[in-house]
Amino acid sequence: MSQQQQVSARKQQELQTQYSTYKNNLQQIAQKIGDVEQETEEHKLVLETLAPVSQDRKCFRMVNGVLVERTVKDVVPALQTNLDGLKKVLDDLLKQYKTKQDEMEKWKKKNNVQVVQQ
Repeated sequence: MSQQQQVSARKQQELQTQYSTYKNNLQQIAQKIGDVEQETEEHKLVLETLAPVSQDRKCFRMVNGVLVERTVKDVVPALQTNLDGLKKVLDDLLKQYKTKQDEMEKWKKKNNVQVVQQ
């Protein structure tokens, strides 16, 4: 094998490694997005369920693995705050995903990478 072929094979291996890293990062971010979306939907469902209920009615909430008794008027503001925080995290993750995806596309163009199998 000539030296140029060795260099070319090494470069190809490096490109494959970088591509795999990009794909893994995108998959991890997508997984986090899915988890946060699920959590957001659960919070929305609970808030919708508690909306028509009397504010003095007791309800139970899991806090750090412990089930605690509260009233609806105590729980709803905390749930709303959590929901707002989850929405912000979701927006940040979506921006992060888009940025990584754009970065990967620029890298592919720069290195003239063509994906044979996705």
